[in-house]
Amino acid sequence: MKTSSEPNRGQPVKLQGKRVVTNPIRNPRTIDSKPIQNSRQQNNTFSHPSLSTKPTEDSDLIYGRHPVLSALQNQRGLNRIWITTRLRYDPNFHHLLLQAKENGTVIDEVEPKRLDQITNNSNHQGVAAQIAPYTYIELPDLIEQAKSVTDPVIVVADGITDPHNLGAIIRTAEAIGAQGLVIPQRRASGITSTVVKVAAGALENFSVARVVNLSRALEELKTAGFWIYGTAATGSEPLHTVNFSGPIALVIGSEGEGLSMLTQRSCDVLVSIPLQGKTPSLNASVAAGMALYEIYRQRALNTLHLDKLQKTSLKK
Repeated sequence: MKTSSEPNRGQPVKLQGKRVVTNPIRNPRTIDSKPIQNSRQQNNTFSHPSLSTKPTEDSDLIYGRHPVLSALQNQRGLNRIWITTRLRYDPNFHHLLLQAKENGTVIDEVEPKRLDQITNNSNHQGVAAQIAPYTYIELPDLIEQAKSVTDPVIVVADGITDPHNLGAIIRTAEAIGAQGLVIPQRRASGITSTVVKVAAGALENFSVARVVNLSRALEELKTAGFWIYGTAATGSEPLHTVNFSGPIALVIGSEGEGLSMLTQRSCDVLVSIPLQGKTPSLNASVAAGMALYEIYRQRALNTLHLDKLQKTSLKK
C-alpha cells in the first residue's frame, strides 16, 4: 500500500491477509445542523455557606483555579461556587463571579477547611464549583461543526475507561487543534469531574459526542468524508510513513486491550508507533498525543512548503 499520497478509496486496505475496509467511494452528505443548548439552572438567591451543602447526584464538582476560571470565562452552567475570601477578590475572578451571580450561581465565601471537606482534601487551590451535568453534542452536529474548518481532525476513543487518560487526551487534542471527540456510551468513561479537572479547562472549548454504537459512528464519519486512522500495536503502517491529509478521524484504543477487532475492521488504515525499548506499549493518552502531533507536524510542513513555492513563483 502506498503511503506517499492519499489511499485509493476504490481499493480495500488489507492487514496481514485480512480485509480491513471494503467501503466504496464515499460522497460527503449534507447534515442538518441543530442548535445545541446548554441548560442552566436559574437561582437568583444568595445563600450563606452551610456544612450541609454538598453536591447533588445530578451535579458534578470541579476544583482548582484554572478549571473553575475557564468555566466562568465560558459561562458554563454553574449551580454553586465555594471560594475563599482572598481569592474571591482576585482580579482574575472578581468580575466573573459577579457575572455568574447575576446568572443565578450561588457564591459562598468559605474557609480553606470547608473546601477541604467538599473536595475530600484534594488540591482545590481555594475554589470549587458545582457544575450542571455535561451536555454532549450530537454526532451530526459535531461533524458539521468540525467541517467548518479546512481538514478537520476528530479523535475517537474506543473504550477508554480511565478518566485521567480521557482528560489527558481531551487536553492534548484541544491544545494541538483537533475539533472534537467521540466516545461510546458503554464500557467507557464519560465526562466526569475527574475528566474536567485533568482536561484543565479544555472542555470549555472542545465538543464531545457520546454514541450508542461506535462502529456505526465511524461509518457516519466515513460518509461525511473523514478517513479513519486507528492506532494499533501491530498496525500495518508506521506512523511517520503515513501521509495524513484531508478530514481525519483518529481512533485511540483502550488502555489494556487496544482497538477492538470490530473497530479495527471499521478503520481505513491501521498505524503503529515504532518502539525501540523493552516496554511493549504506550499509555493511551501518550499514544494519542504522539499521533496528533505527527498529523499536525505534516500539515505544518506542507503549509511551509506551499508558502515557499508561492514566494518563489512571485520572484520569477
